[in-house]
Amino acid sequence: MRRFMSVGLVLAAVLATAVDASAGEGRLKPSLDPLTEFHTQVPAWKPCRDGLECAELVLPLDYARPAAERISLVISRRKAEDQARRRGVLVLNPGGPGGSGLGMPTFLANSGVAKVYDLIGFDPRGVGGSTALTCNDVPPLVIADTRPRDEDFPRWAAEARATEDACQRAAGGIRPYVNTANTARDLDVVRAVLGEEKINYLGYSYGTYLGAVYGSLFPRRLDRSVLDSAVHPEWIWRKQFLAQAVALRRNVESWAEWVAQRDDHFRLGTGVEEVMATVEGVAAALAAQPIADNTRTRFDAAMGVGTRYRPLWADLADAVTRLRSGAPAETALMMARSAHDELVSGVFNTVTCEVDWPTDVETYYEDMRVFRDRYPYGFGVARAAPTTCAYRTFTPPEPAVRLKRDGYPVGVVVQAEGDTQTQYESGPAMATALGHNLVTVLDEGRHGIYGSGNACVNRAVNRYLVDGVLPPSSSTCPGEPRPAEVGEPSPPAVQSYLDGLVVGVRP
Repeated sequence: MRRFMSVGLVLAAVLATAVDASAGEGRLKPSLDPLTEFHTQVPAWKPCRDGLECAELVLPLDYARPAAERISLVISRRKAEDQARRRGVLVLNPGGPGGSGLGMPTFLANSGVAKVYDLIGFDPRGVGGSTALTCNDVPPLVIADTRPRDEDFPRWAAEARATEDACQRAAGGIRPYVNTANTARDLDVVRAVLGEEKINYLGYSYGTYLGAVYGSLFPRRLDRSVLDSAVHPEWIWRKQFLAQAVALRRNVESWAEWVAQRDDHFRLGTGVEEVMATVEGVAAALAAQPIADNTRTRFDAAMGVGTRYRPLWADLADAVTRLRSGAPAETALMMARSAHDELVSGVFNTVTCEVDWPTDVETYYEDMRVFRDRYPYGFGVARAAPTTCAYRTFTPPEPAVRLKRDGYPVGVVVQAEGDTQTQYESGPAMATALGHNLVTVLDEGRHGIYGSGNACVNRAVNRYLVDGVLPPSSSTCPGEPRPAEVGEPSPPAVQSYLDGLVVGVRP
């Protein structure tokens, strides 16, 4: 989908050792290490944005051939406020795949970690100011519809194929090397350039997988690590997307239970099934006759968005009540953009193809039939539809990295129960795979918790990253509360959620 992936045996042995980072850390003499010239770069820091300083580095496109093509990588830095207490660098990644991280140090400027760490952001390979992976655009073939008909499915497949072909024409040379393993190798070059024996790491969403891959490849180069809103280590990548739709429906059903307990006010049903039947009745009515700008597709998308954020539950219930009565729901919530508008990143459509996907289009069609009926909320059908990976035009140069923690300290995983981009089960699975400690955020739908206002999570993460004190092996923090009363206007903080809310598929 477009919007909604012969020199000789001696030298060969040297290169193989260099690429197998977990086996080769510190074992090569500098004169033999083909990465020496990259590791010994001196960054030319310059003021760039929001009080940060930035520098551009040069890296190999292909770490198996470091003397061949090269790419650039832009990094940013915010120095530790308390230099006397400085304990190194904290590398930050916001997720994606394809998210720019240059501004991340500013995001955490007022946090506890800003006092003792140099905060390091970066645009990963293929992204933003680094050597960009840009793809040609293609005309849209799919009409946004959360419940498409069977005869519409071929359009979804055709758009995915056209997008993949266009991306291959524009970026075929570098695409095979834009993957998670190489981005992790890039981070180790950054570590060396900064003169650090080890890095500390904080990653959100896809950034959790990147951090886990880095630790698996460079276990002696990673110190403390926090993985916030983790991907599932066994769901890379199609299963992760399918799980998003399941998580979206879970939130809708939790909302329906809350609404049913307040039937004296909302009159939408006295049980979960009755409330869900009301929701489906509204969806059917809007399919037959939209009310102003309120279409079934926008309604389905809004149900997915609104039920993630507990403080919005009363607003959403009021909107459903109005629509059931035939009145428009004139709220920003009903205008929320859908996941379908988000599938535009060339990096996203490349990195998510680093593993094999089904190539039989009927596999996707079968899932789409199930997902449009069972998981329409928040554009669940988009998670089941063919992506560019079904028509991948390049061969990944290596298999996905097997995740393990063998040589670096126990870290922390933070996961919200109602997270839709990375379903809750992903957090415990990542914590188990790496032997990390898990912080569960109860009754919360946010994606990315640390630094976003949850005091309990902030305390736990700060105490670990700053003082080195782990939270319990398994602990909980409360999420943002559900509305205490109904019939009252939402506070400004709640209204601020409504602008630009997106139910994206990116993990």
